[in-house]
Amino acid sequence: MAAERNPLDGGRWHWQHGPIDIVVQAEGEAGAVAQAHEAAWQRFRGVLDELVGELRLLRQPVGETHALRGPVAQRMWRACSAVRAATAGAPFITPMAAVAGSVAQEMIAFYQRPGIARAWLNNGGDIALHLASGQSARVGVFSDLARFDPLRDNGPLDIDGRFEIRADMPVRGIATSGWRGRSFSLGIADSVTVLSASAAQADAAATLIANAVDVPDAGIHRQPANQCKDDSDLGDLPVTVDVEPLAPLQVQRALDAGVRCAEALRLAGLVWAVALACQGQWRVVQGVCSQALEKERAPAPAVGSVFA
Repeated sequence: MAAERNPLDGGRWHWQHGPIDIVVQAEGEAGAVAQAHEAAWQRFRGVLDELVGELRLLRQPVGETHALRGPVAQRMWRACSAVRAATAGAPFITPMAAVAGSVAQEMIAFYQRPGIARAWLNNGGDIALHLASGQSARVGVFSDLARFDPLRDNGPLDIDGRFEIRADMPVRGIATSGWRGRSFSLGIADSVTVLSASAAQADAAATLIANAVDVPDAGIHRQPANQCKDDSDLGDLPVTVDVEPLAPLQVQRALDAGVRCAEALRLAGLVWAVALACQGQWRVVQGVCSQALEKERAPAPAVGSVFA
């Protein structure tokens, strides 16, 4: 199985290697952009094999020490170790919680060079950014990514909210997690979108906060992770497979638990802003000077983030 790359419209590229699926775009001087794309692509081609070589360790719970060797694997461990240490109760987390963000962060380094005004890598919804001085970017939050049909929708995207990221903000990573996403979740959040200093840190934080959005209720259905996917790094931990409509007070309690986790990470300096959504209810955690989220309309549950 070899890595593949294909050009897309708007100067974008699609890179895929096994489960790694990236859309990348850069703006700036043509020569600098072309050199950055080629250098990043050459690095991308070897990342999956590096991770597979350390997969056994990457599926182990984060502890005090590790024997990981590769730069991406080490970044995954550091991000997950930091969020685990900042939250109460030493929650379960493995380095795999930060794999998508860590890969995106590895690639974005190749665009941090003169001549590149801005660049972004979207690895399945986990985004790494490069913004030169004076540049900005927008990230949209959707209630349901599946509703967007590029063959049908020719007008402006109908988003539930958006984040405006400026170069002078301490944000270079955005990640989204929730039980409706492509990875398993221990909680019931439809979406937790995190803005952080790096994509790896955002990925780990989004996973942990989404896990924390939870409440005891007979309407929440779970199965052991290894029954849903036999090689899951979560082992026999029960993961959410369905959530019935819950009483509004129950949703509030679940979101309260997620907000407490998000606040702990914010106070530790690991996240800059967080948007949590569950069954039509919406919370935003951000500092006094970090008013990043703009609501487009009455927000609905959000299940993903996308660069706009």
